[in-house]
Amino acid sequence: MARPRDTRVDAAILTATRALLAESGYAKLTVDSVAERAGIGKAAIYRRYATRQEMVFAAAVHGADLPAPPDTGSLLGDLTALVREICDHMTHPAALAAVPGLLADVRSSPELAARFHEAFVTRQQQGVGRLLDRAVVRGELPAPPDTELVHALVSGPVFAVLYLQSRTVAGLPEQLARVVHTALTAAEGAAEGAAEGAVQGPAAKG
Repeated sequence: MARPRDTRVDAAILTATRALLAESGYAKLTVDSVAERAGIGKAAIYRRYATRQEMVFAAAVHGADLPAPPDTGSLLGDLTALVREICDHMTHPAALAAVPGLLADVRSSPELAARFHEAFVTRQQQGVGRLLDRAVVRGELPAPPDTELVHALVSGPVFAVLYLQSRTVAGLPEQLARVVHTALTAAEGAAEGAAEGAVQGPAAKG
């Protein structure tokens, strides 16, 4: 039987990574420096994270065990809560220090990109999928839209505001959620209207 993982070591790794990111930045952070700061061996880190990049993302943004987005009772409320969580993750000082360099590393290696997608992006998309499924159950959407596209719609603008426009995200959760909500509901309404027209068209001709 596998020995339970020591949560104290988990916390020490994440704390040490965040501290080193704040002190010296992403480029100078190494697994050796994290192990030394946390007072553990490198093997303990590699049992948890296959690469330095995975360790950094887990410390700076979120881990692989990402909880489902909050259920607020409405699609608009759920989207607002989700964007607020993304903003909270991405504006953490460790994330601001790490994300640009981290993404550059991920983009430079297909193998690393695949591991990163499996460990983190897939978890994010699963959460978005659950959010959309709840909207279908409530009757707010007739069918789930493309999960990957909605994931891009809620996360991409946060990245753009922070790293391309160098602005703050104050008010962004509410504004972006309304835009995405309008796009989703308008798209579904248009699809329903087109379907009704296709059914009524032949009948009208007859």
